[in-house]
Amino acid sequence: MPELPEVAALTDFLDKHLRGAVVTQVQIVSFAVLKTADPPFAELEGRAVAGVQRYGKFVALEADGLYFVFHLARAGWVRFTESPTATHLKMGKGNLAARLTFSSAAGPLGVDLTEAGTKKSLAIYVVRDPSEIPGIAALGPDPFSPGFDVETLAGILGSSSQQVKGLLRSQSVIAGIGNAYSDEILHAARISPFAIARTLDRDAVGVLYGAIHSVLGTALQEAGGKPPNELKDTKRSHLRVHARTGQACPVCGDTVREVSFADTSLQYCPGCQTKGKILADRRTSRFLK
Repeated sequence: MPELPEVAALTDFLDKHLRGAVVTQVQIVSFAVLKTADPPFAELEGRAVAGVQRYGKFVALEADGLYFVFHLARAGWVRFTESPTATHLKMGKGNLAARLTFSSAAGPLGVDLTEAGTKKSLAIYVVRDPSEIPGIAALGPDPFSPGFDVETLAGILGSSSQQVKGLLRSQSVIAGIGNAYSDEILHAARISPFAIARTLDRDAVGVLYGAIHSVLGTALQEAGGKPPNELKDTKRSHLRVHARTGQACPVCGDTVREVSFADTSLQYCPGCQTKGKILADRRTSRFLK
């Protein structure tokens, strides 16, 4: 799933290439992805792109007072082309969810929204104000917003009896962090993913705050300036524990372990994060504290 660093890089790329371009056509290939009916998506056509912004993991393309907003979910992605075809698309069951074409000073441009797999959760909205979208209205603070300081994080953690892994992933608590970077942040902070948030002492909160910024900041630097087709590989290249089950931890050399749930999994290093303890039965054993 694309998270804050990839979505930020994608937003910057689209803003650079689409700002000032005119929307010539919007095609929705799967109406299941379109979550709004008013205003109609066809009203975007003929409008000039004023800019592209990020809200958590949402990308919002502003076109003369209307916003085309999308959330890529788990398996969604963007294909950008400087030579789009004029083909009229038919509704289908393939990976293509929507296509936008543009006219710019540099020539025609195209953006495809795609989604792999059978479980479709990519979402598209056409709205007059991004705050009309429930997922955006409910977002917590962005980790790089001026108001997100160590005191803010301490308040969030201190008031929650949730496991810290789940708390970091909750978009209504902190915007933009997902499964992969929560694994990476907790590994960098040497904190168990099963630790209860309110039990973290002041030193641990400070370390976690630093890890949020160092992990996401490094990923932002790595992703910056890259086109969409390179962002997934860039993300994978610097992950230390996420999706690396069975490999050696690059910090301590212990074996990276996994905990599986119904529709997701997490990875952690016992040597770095749980004092060497391993969750024996990943689905039924009692969580480490």
